[in-house]
Amino acid sequence: MADTSETRTTTDHDEIRRWVEENGGTPASVRGTERGDDEAGVLRIDFPGGAGEDQLEHLSWDDWFAKFDGSDLAFLYQAQRSGGGGSTFFKLVRR
Repeated sequence: MADTSETRTTTDHDEIRRWVEENGGTPASVRGTERGDDEAGVLRIDFPGGAGEDQLEHLSWDDWFAKFDGSDLAFLYQAQRSGGGGSTFFKLVRR
């Protein structure tokens, strides 16, 4: 059997939230990239050991998904590493 990783692309909010939370992540945006008071900046997921709160601002899932949908994005993620086990690899891509 091949030792390959599996990637998926989705726009399903429940699937995204479940994967992020299972891997210890929190919805966030890059500080200083927001537009005004009511639009989140560049979206990210803050994972333990990542950029952290100096560069990222945590968001509610509602705010994160509002920007995600408003920007017409899809969530590409690695469901499993090639050697097995969880992964924190993801990319936000255009739909």
